[in-house]
Amino acid sequence: MSDSPWRFALPAPNLQKLSLFGDISILQQHGSISNTYLGKVDPDGKKIKQIQQLFEEILGNSRQLKWLSCGFMLQIVTPTSLSSLSNPIANTMEHLSLLDNHIPGNTTLITAVELERFVNLRSLALDFCDFTAEMARVLADSNHVPLHRLSLLVHSVSIMHKSLDSMPEDENWKALTRNSTNLRVYIMAFDVKSDDMLRILKPSIPLERIHFDSYITCVSGAVVDLISRQYDKFLTHFILMNDVIDMSGFPDLSDNRNEDPLVLLAWRCTRLSLLAVHGYTVWAHNLIAIARLRGSDLKVLEVTEESIDFDQGELADQDVDPVHNLIEQVSLGLGRPWHAVMDIELLSVFTEPTRHFYREMQSFSEGI
Repeated sequence: MSDSPWRFALPAPNLQKLSLFGDISILQQHGSISNTYLGKVDPDGKKIKQIQQLFEEILGNSRQLKWLSCGFMLQIVTPTSLSSLSNPIANTMEHLSLLDNHIPGNTTLITAVELERFVNLRSLALDFCDFTAEMARVLADSNHVPLHRLSLLVHSVSIMHKSLDSMPEDENWKALTRNSTNLRVYIMAFDVKSDDMLRILKPSIPLERIHFDSYITCVSGAVVDLISRQYDKFLTHFILMNDVIDMSGFPDLSDNRNEDPLVLLAWRCTRLSLLAVHGYTVWAHNLIAIARLRGSDLKVLEVTEESIDFDQGELADQDVDPVHNLIEQVSLGLGRPWHAVMDIELLSVFTEPTRHFYREMQSFSEGI
C-alpha cells in the first residue's frame, strides 16, 4: 500500500464524522480469522503498524470530530488509539463505536478511565464484554450528558476469551437509566448460549431491539419468555435467525409449553413493530395469532416459508388450503397483504451478521 492516499487525508481538521467498517465475511468463508492468517499476509507486521500509525495521526489532527465509528477493522484500532485524540475533541465527541471481536486475549479497545474523557457522548457501541460495570458507573455520573443509544454485540468468541464477570449488574443499569432516562439499548447476540443470555438480560436494561443470530446454538423458549416479561414497555424489534444445518428440523420454541413464547411476546410487547424469524418452527395458527394481536402496528413481519409448519388438524381439513388460509388470515390481522418470505436472501435482515449489526447500529445511533 502506498502512503500517498493516506498522507493526503491526514490534515483533516474539518473532519466531523469518521466511519470505518472492515468486511470480514469473505475472509471468514475460509475459516476463522486469526493471527496466523494475518501473519501470512503481513509477516513482519509492518503494514498493520503503518496503518495503525496513520489512523492515530488522523485522530490526532482532527479538530471537529463528533462521530468516530470503527467496526471489525482487523487490529487497526488498538487499546492506545484513542489516546491520540486531544482532550477538547474527546470532551465534545457525540458518538463512539469500537467493535472488534478478534482482539487476542482479554484486551479491550477502551477502558472506563479512558471513557471519562468522553463527557458529551450521546451514543456508544461496544462489545458487550467490554462494557463493564465500571463503565456504566462512569456514564451514570452527573458530569456526563445523558446517553441516548447503547449498542452491544454479544459474541461467543468474546465471552470465551473475556468472560462476563465484569458486566454491569442490575443496580448499575438502574443508576445509568436514572441519569439517562431516554436511554435505549440494542443487543445482537451471536451464537450465545441461553444460560449466558439469562445472565446478561438484567431487568433494568431499557432493551428496545434484540437480534439473535446463530450457527451453533439456539435460543430457548425461556429466553424469549424472559424478554417478553422484562422489556414489554421498550421492545420494538425482535429478530431470530438460525442457520444451523440439522436434518431433524428447526427448533420449536413452543415445545412442551401451554403458550407459544412468540405469541406471548406479541401480546405483552405492545410497542413491537418488527418481528423476523428464520430457522425456528413457527406454527401457522400462532403466526395468525401474532398478526391479530399486533395488527397494523407490526410494520414488519418476516417469516421464511421453510420455518412455517401446520398442525395435523389444518392439514386434514380437505375444504381449506392451509397455505391460502394462512396468507388470508395473517393479511387480515395485519390489515395489509402479507406473504411468507420465499427465499432467505429476501429477508431485510439477511446479511453477514457483523455487517448487519454495524448498519443497524449506525441508523439506531443516528435516530436520536
